[in-house]
Amino acid sequence: MFYQNPIFLAILLLAGIGIGYFVRQTIAGRKADSIEQKIKKQIEGADSKAKEILLEAQKKSADFLEEARKEEREQKLQHSRVEERLIKKEETLEKQWENLRSGENQVKEDLEKLKSAKIQVDEMRNKLASELEKITKLDESEAKEKFFEQIKEKYKEDLILLIQKMSKDQREEIEKKGVEIMTTVMQRLARSHVAEATTSVFVLDDEDLKGKIIGREGRNIRALERGTGVEFIVDETPGAIIISSFDPVRREIAKLALDKLIKDGRIQPAKIEEKVEEAKAEINKIMMEKGEEAVHEVGIYNLPKEIIQLLGRLYFRTSYGQNVLMHSIECAHLSSMIASELNLDVEIAKMGALLHDIGKAIDQEVGGSHVEIGQRILKKFGVKEEVIRAMEAHHEEYPFSIPESYVVAAADALSASRPGARRDTIENYLKRLENLEKIAKEFEGIKNAYAISAGRELRVFVVPEKIDDFGALQLARDIAAKIQSELKYPGEIKVNVIREMRAVEYAK
Repeated sequence: MFYQNPIFLAILLLAGIGIGYFVRQTIAGRKADSIEQKIKKQIEGADSKAKEILLEAQKKSADFLEEARKEEREQKLQHSRVEERLIKKEETLEKQWENLRSGENQVKEDLEKLKSAKIQVDEMRNKLASELEKITKLDESEAKEKFFEQIKEKYKEDLILLIQKMSKDQREEIEKKGVEIMTTVMQRLARSHVAEATTSVFVLDDEDLKGKIIGREGRNIRALERGTGVEFIVDETPGAIIISSFDPVRREIAKLALDKLIKDGRIQPAKIEEKVEEAKAEINKIMMEKGEEAVHEVGIYNLPKEIIQLLGRLYFRTSYGQNVLMHSIECAHLSSMIASELNLDVEIAKMGALLHDIGKAIDQEVGGSHVEIGQRILKKFGVKEEVIRAMEAHHEEYPFSIPESYVVAAADALSASRPGARRDTIENYLKRLENLEKIAKEFEGIKNAYAISAGRELRVFVVPEKIDDFGALQLARDIAAKIQSELKYPGEIKVNVIREMRAVEYAK
């Protein structure tokens, strides 16, 4: 059949290919026309949008340019105004400068006139002075002196009255201010006072303990007295032993050692020595703590440890029943407030007051008054010279060399004179002075004797015809030895023997 003919099949194949190609070209052409149309439309849309943007940009540029021109015009106007003000100021300054120059010229002219006038006045004064010297026959200094003498004589009484009135008013004002300061600081500082004695009472729970404390043939009590340096009084007083000593540190050591022995139960010489050493170590620790508490309370932090230890030792020392450490702390507070009121050196006054009785810590062991001992202690440990000068005059043994020394003395007097501060009665005080004077008057050749400085010094006046210089020296030693043997007292007593020979004759 014809469709089985290969040629025919080939022709059909070629015809199919041609028709397919034609159809494909036709479809491709249509698609190309469609894409071209889309691109053309997009180009046209982009052109119109670009034109809109350009128009908008041109409009904004025009507005910006107009605004810039407006700002330029305003700046030019402002610059012109500033320039006008500057021109006016310049003109004003020029006018002022002209006025100053003219004024300067006027001042120079006036100065020249004053100089010439001064020359004329000096010439006239010299001329008058020379004429006055010719008339009075006195030179200028002599005339001035005579003039003042005449004025002085004329108004002498008025000047005396005026000076007396000023002195009285000033003295009254000083006294008034002093009373005001003292009362103010006393009111600001309120401390309690506890009077203490020179003996301690050790209470016993069992009366049989007295026998153990005394020991066989008194060996235990002798060991206690030897180790502690105090006197134990074991009498009929029930349930108590009296510990007697002027040194309160020794009394406290003895009391503590005795307490330890009783708690231990073995009272014998070897144990006594051990417990006494333990008590001494504890007391030393307590003294250091008390000294540190004192310096912290008054606000002084630059003292050596040795001085702080001695301050703590004052906790166990009394003066007429007043605790010396409490007294020193109180004096430091008072001195601080008084110095502050008077605009003086508060630190010097406060430290001088705190350390003014430091010598009492060891005055039973070292010779000299407690002031002298205190001076040596403070110098040894490098305390400021001003502090030593402030503390050394509180008993007027040394002069008041700086203002702070008056403050320390005033604080010491205030603290000691507070009601209740010191328990010593006037009767006991007078009796102690009478006993001192009585001992001195028992010797031959004594004219009179006076106990002064609260019994710390005995002044003995001798008859010069009976006692020579060598005898005065021997007499002072004998009186001191008798006082030591017959009286009990804290610290030391100075015996001062005075021998004076006066020769009087009258010319007729």
